[in-house]
Parts: sequence; C-alpha cells; structure tokens
Amino acid sequence: MTDPYDEFPDLTFERPADGVLKVVLSGPNLNAVTETVHAQLAAVWPVVDADDETRVALVAGAGSAFSAGGSFELVERIIDDYAVRTRVMREARDIVFGVINCSKPIVSAIHGPAVGAGLVVALLADVSVCGRTARIIDGHTRLGVAAGDHAAICWPLLCGMAKAKYYLLTCETLSGEEAERIGLVSISVDDDDVQSRALEIAVALAGGAQDALRWTKHTLNHWYRAMGPAFDASLAYEFLGFGGPDAAEGLASHQAKRPPRFTRP
Repeated sequence: MTDPYDEFPDLTFERPADGVLKVVLSGPNLNAVTETVHAQLAAVWPVVDADDETRVALVAGAGSAFSAGGSFELVERIIDDYAVRTRVMREARDIVFGVINCSKPIVSAIHGPAVGAGLVVALLADVSVCGRTARIIDGHTRLGVAAGDHAAICWPLLCGMAKAKYYLLTCETLSGEEAERIGLVSISVDDDDVQSRALEIAVALAGGAQDALRWTKHTLNHWYRAMGPAFDASLAYEFLGFGGPDAAEGLASHQAKRPPRFTRP
C-alpha cells in the first residue's frame, strides 16, 4: 500500500508513539522553508486529517532550530515572479486554515529560532511547548512587507493587541519564557525537555476521547475563523508589498547582513 506521506519528501515523518505522527521540519540553513517545503506544508494537513492511524500530530524542527523561516531563494522568487507570488499567497492561506481545520489536535515543540512560515504552525498548534531560550521572531516588517501569514489571525487573541502590535511592528525577538508570560505559547520548559514534554502531551491527547477533543478544538477555533477577514486582508497586503521596493531592499539587507535602508516616505 502506498504511504500517503510519500507525497511530501521534504518533510520527515515519524511514529514515536501509538496514534502520534511526528512531522519534522528538516533541511539546510536551520530548516529554512524552501519553495517545495512551503507547498508541502500547505498540502499535508488534509492528509493528516484523513489518516486513520493518526490521532495527534506533533510538529518539531530537526537539529538546533524549529525553523529559520522562508529561505532567501523563496523570498527572491516571490519578489521577482508574479505567478510564484500568487501561488505562495494561496499556500500561505492553506497552511493557516489547514492547521485550524485539521480535526486532529496538533502539538508543536519549539526550540531555537522559530521564524516566518515555520512559526505559523508553531503558534497555531493547539498546544505549543517552547524552550525557555527559544527565539521567536515575526520579521515581516523588517523584510519590508506587512505582517501577514498567521499574525493577524492569532497574535491579538493569544497575547493581546498591545503586545501583538509591539512585536509585529518592531520585529523584536521573544524568548520562549517571555512568550509564555504574555500568552503567545502554551508552556515553556527547559530547552532539553521540549521534545519529551511535547511528546508526553501528544501521547496523553492520543489516549483521550477523540470526539470530545476534536469537537473542542473545532469550536474553539471559531475564534480564529471569525478573524478570517482580517487575516485575508493582512495576507493581501503582505503579498502586495512583495511587489514593491521595500521588500527588495529588505531582502538585500538580510543577504548583506546590514540594516535596511527604506526610503519610501
């Protein structure tokens, strides 16, 4: 029988416990999200939802990071190619609503840098377990585009509007400890305990009453669905920005490891 996860060769899948599917972001440059990884992150959640062997999904990053966000090559392609830009915008929407609408509980294990497209899954997960020294960054405005992806749909609900505006406008780094303090993640634990604690929670959920858990997730996520229009607007403004000069300068500054020089009034 064909394994449905063979369709996602750039993601790694493990079965660490009965009913638990571990989805691992693994790749070069701290698990940066490439064009193919982005497409697979958008398409994998309906497959997880339909997988009778999986009761809970556990998402983690390989090595020393959860994910460094979108690769420079992906950002460059979005800037240069309108067809790529519109396709990736649709995929970004599918990632967000794929996680929200997946009936199975999703647990994230966050360690090291957690940025950009990887951060979407980390924060939208139903339970997020974060290392105390993890580095959470939403760097959209530093790149020269509006904070799209997941930001508008969940940050104000998770940590309040004042904190959401502060971190999304300044792109300041949050530690895992601070992220827990303001409510952005479920819990923070010692860095060495992230994977084991996340698996412990996933195993407990896998042994629970599945209908009760899934219906609870579904109803709670109506809070996110209610924010759908704000999310769609943020996504549209983000990808509109990718066609402008600020995004090109933001990318160039990242590549040159220098401060950006934005000149638009």
